[in-house]
Amino acid sequence: MSKITELQAIYVMWLREMKRFIRARSRLLASIIQPLFFLTILGFGLNKAIIPGVEGDYMYFLAPGVIAMAIMFSSMFTGVSVLWDKKFGFLQEVLVAPVSRLSIVIGRTLGGATTALIQGLIILIIALSLGVRVSTISQLILTLIMMIIIAFTSVGFGLIIASKMEDLQGFQLIMNMLILPLFFLSSAFFPLDKLTETMPTWIGDIFMINPLFYMVDGIRGSLTGINNHFHPLIDLLVLLIICIAMMSLGSYFFGKSEV
Repeated sequence: MSKITELQAIYVMWLREMKRFIRARSRLLASIIQPLFFLTILGFGLNKAIIPGVEGDYMYFLAPGVIAMAIMFSSMFTGVSVLWDKKFGFLQEVLVAPVSRLSIVIGRTLGGATTALIQGLIILIIALSLGVRVSTISQLILTLIMMIIIAFTSVGFGLIIASKMEDLQGFQLIMNMLILPLFFLSSAFFPLDKLTETMPTWIGDIFMINPLFYMVDGIRGSLTGINNHFHPLIDLLVLLIICIAMMSLGSYFFGKSEV
């Protein structure tokens, strides 16, 4: 198989995901409304409240977590797409095509990550319009890098779960069961230091092994420069390791999946 054929396969799979995203306006609308709800209701409602452990306005603290949440939930649609393709036989046709499964995985991953990043950028623009400020261009660039890594990590995780499941409803339930608790334990809504003071010690251990914590903390450190637990570059290194692991496992399980 030539490199041109493999590149064409990657492009076709990416383009298919983009077309599905553009046509599914309700999906775009729904994925924006929920983060916007958190930003406006919680952000403005608690913006001037004095919350122990939160430096500055609460909007500055909340926005990074909402951006990460938007990217995560959008990326999970890649797993839903895989299950739909299994159900209607499209995936079987693709897997028997004269191209490598790696090219198919790369195309799907790029498509899912691109759509997730678009929605994350929309929430970022909304957050900036609501008063969140970035002091330097380098901070903004680092934030965008964080968002890209989060998108690929989330797509890889979605591929892992989708490759082992057949039921669409079951996939959505499992994803919600996993993602929502992890988000509440990611410091997206509450400061880590003060939360661990009033809760058992093992809660702090969960924070440290929770990948979503490093996603939120990384964007918080790079975007606003306040309320972050670690230096943004430390978060970036951890996220790169997690991303490589998720993408490798996602590619492996997708490549081994039977349809």
